[in-house]
Amino acid sequence: MSAVSEKLPFKSKIAYGFGSVAYGIKDNGFATFLLFYYNQVVGLRADLVSLAIALALIADAFIDPAVGQLSDRTRTRIGRRHPWLYGSIIPIAVIWIILWHPPELGEWGTFGYVFIVAMGVRMAFSAYEVPALALLPELSSDYHDRTAIMRYRFLFGWGGGIFVMFLAYSIFLSPTAEYADGQLNPEGYSKYAIFGACVMVIAALSSAIGTHKRIVGGYQSASEHPKSAESFSEMLEAFRYRPFLLLMFAGVFAFTNQWLIFALSIYLFTHVWEFTQANFTAYSVMLLVAAITAFMIVTPISQRLGKARAAALLAFLTLVIGTLPYWTRIAGLFPEPGDPVMIPLLFGFLITSTATGISAMILTLSMIADVSDQYEHDTGKRTEGLFSSGMFFMQKVVNGFGILLSGLIIAAVGLPQGAASGTVDPDIVDNLALFYVVLASIIATIGAWAYTLFPLGEKDHEIRMAARAIKEK
Repeated sequence: MSAVSEKLPFKSKIAYGFGSVAYGIKDNGFATFLLFYYNQVVGLRADLVSLAIALALIADAFIDPAVGQLSDRTRTRIGRRHPWLYGSIIPIAVIWIILWHPPELGEWGTFGYVFIVAMGVRMAFSAYEVPALALLPELSSDYHDRTAIMRYRFLFGWGGGIFVMFLAYSIFLSPTAEYADGQLNPEGYSKYAIFGACVMVIAALSSAIGTHKRIVGGYQSASEHPKSAESFSEMLEAFRYRPFLLLMFAGVFAFTNQWLIFALSIYLFTHVWEFTQANFTAYSVMLLVAAITAFMIVTPISQRLGKARAAALLAFLTLVIGTLPYWTRIAGLFPEPGDPVMIPLLFGFLITSTATGISAMILTLSMIADVSDQYEHDTGKRTEGLFSSGMFFMQKVVNGFGILLSGLIIAAVGLPQGAASGTVDPDIVDNLALFYVVLASIIATIGAWAYTLFPLGEKDHEIRMAARAIKEK
């Protein structure tokens, strides 16, 4: 079955993108709250929390190739991907709620609980997101339309995660008589989890239904089913494909940097910039502004520069703009907490750097579709599920590494548990900022350079489409 040639209709883009709300809530929860919750609220050491999460992500990452291959080989009346989309929805919601309701256990019991349940969350999402990403090359074969489609996926993913994060800061984790610092209130995380699970079910089910007709209709009308990687050796052959490896190399650094930033953000904002509750709430709104900005700029930049060059430029801008407040703070040039200029200025840097970072990641996932097409052109095999699983495999391994780095930084600088804003030794706060900015700069620099190595561009796509048109006549 070939990909649909015409551009995807607007309503189908909305439906496809809306499904990522569930993934956005999960990713935002893992990146922003999970380390903080189990460390500061439950009371598990930061290095043990980060180790448990990292091990869970890495262990789960090995499930993704199996899901990808199985979805490639699935043959049902409703296609290859949709049985997975429908079947994973309820497990996602249930295991998400369990994650945020740990029983009272000892230190190592809690460590084991985090490891097992976090791995369960990621496995449930693998069963949804790997097939969902594999739909992209089947939804449209237009080179730039794929970027346009993927930007809806990111817009809804970020928007959904940010929306629930906004509710967490403004409602679920707001201060109470018992908890002056609402972020230390365990009941707030319970409400956050239950609400998030309900939204996940609505988003995932709506997206599966919304893309059902277009994908399933084409699948049922095909004269023959596409060939895929049937054996383990064929799977390895696909994963050794050079364009795929080069894209994964760039993605390793881009996604490691993203997770390092998000896992440390609540610590940095609390202790380096001394955010108030109102600042945290405003920050969630600023992230939404950044996601909308990325949605608007990514396609024009990609059309002008090509996907790989655009991703390299955007990754470099993310590094420069995102770290500048910390470098200038270290040099004594950035406004101090309490200065009325500090928050607006800091938010300006955060919006811009986050928008460029999101744009680079949109292009990365769009390029996966190009890798799938080129591999089909070279070998005759359709392995979108495998390549999608490889992307998620990479993300989970490096995301786990990013969280592990964050936990090690917190432990290395000696940040005390349960510390309120403005109460920590200034030397510890300075070391926290320095550790972060040095690591982020190294990782992001390598990532920006790595994107320049990706070999496929629009001309390659035109050659593939011409060859496919001749074959289908």
